[in-house]
Amino acid sequence: MRRQVPRIPEHRHDGDDDITDRGLQFDLETLRAQLSRRNALRLFGGVAAIALVGCSDSGSSSAGSGSGTASPAAGNGSGATPSPTAAAAGSSAGANVSPIPTQATPASACTGVIPTETAGPFPGDGSNGPNALVQSGIVRRDIRSSLGISATQAQGVPLTVRLTLLDTKNGCRPIEGAAVYLWHCDREGQYSMYNLPNENYLRGVQASDANGVVTFESIFPGCYAGRWPHIHFEVYPSLEKATSSANKVATSQLAFPQDVCEAVYATAGYEQSARNLTRVSLQTDGIFRDGWQLQLAEMSGSPSQGYTANLPVGL
Repeated sequence: MRRQVPRIPEHRHDGDDDITDRGLQFDLETLRAQLSRRNALRLFGGVAAIALVGCSDSGSSSAGSGSGTASPAAGNGSGATPSPTAAAAGSSAGANVSPIPTQATPASACTGVIPTETAGPFPGDGSNGPNALVQSGIVRRDIRSSLGISATQAQGVPLTVRLTLLDTKNGCRPIEGAAVYLWHCDREGQYSMYNLPNENYLRGVQASDANGVVTFESIFPGCYAGRWPHIHFEVYPSLEKATSSANKVATSQLAFPQDVCEAVYATAGYEQSARNLTRVSLQTDGIFRDGWQLQLAEMSGSPSQGYTANLPVGL
């Protein structure tokens, strides 16, 4: 049975688009969302150790520290080829917490609503220029190839991404029939449709099954200057609604553990990512530095065989 997907209020970070002069109501909603998230993170930090002893089957390695580097914001949807936006560097005293198990018991892994993050300047959802959501064939599991305009296939270490949508207001039951739009940069840190206007690979939509699961076949994304390796995703009430960003009910990002990033970036083709990774950490990343515990994927696999990333998405 399909369940109504709750809408999560928008939440922005340093380096996002200008959010001034939107009125008192917007300011109040933004403040409430930020306070709510940080209170939840403080509470989670106090009980994480106890909870994980009872439910964690295998903790992925936590990220190390470093100093971030920022590059100018870019991207206006005009067809230009800007460089990816680098998040502002900073310091934060976030504790490293192992990710929560996702496959065996997804309901027990549901500890809170997934934090809302910016979609960034290269969403491809019609909110900033091109709209991949209306392209024929965008509903697909394998997102490695471009659709229609090109036959190019993105190269890199194979990656399966599995997200489990859970209703936090209804006993963390799986949400069936919702849609997830997922996208990320390629091995070189470039985004299709923007940095690469003649490509639309590494973007796709899937509907959640009876277990609330959506699965995408992709490649491990690169690390560009100033940002920790990540994947963007938006949640929609249904496939029918997943044609415009105006209909999305949640926007967030998935983060990768440091040890997995280092293993992948030691392989051919990821040389620049290896260098960029040494200049950023989860603690300094402009998006994850205020808390990443609910966004850090549980990983399995190897660079030679490929990886699987699992993440429970509380809504």
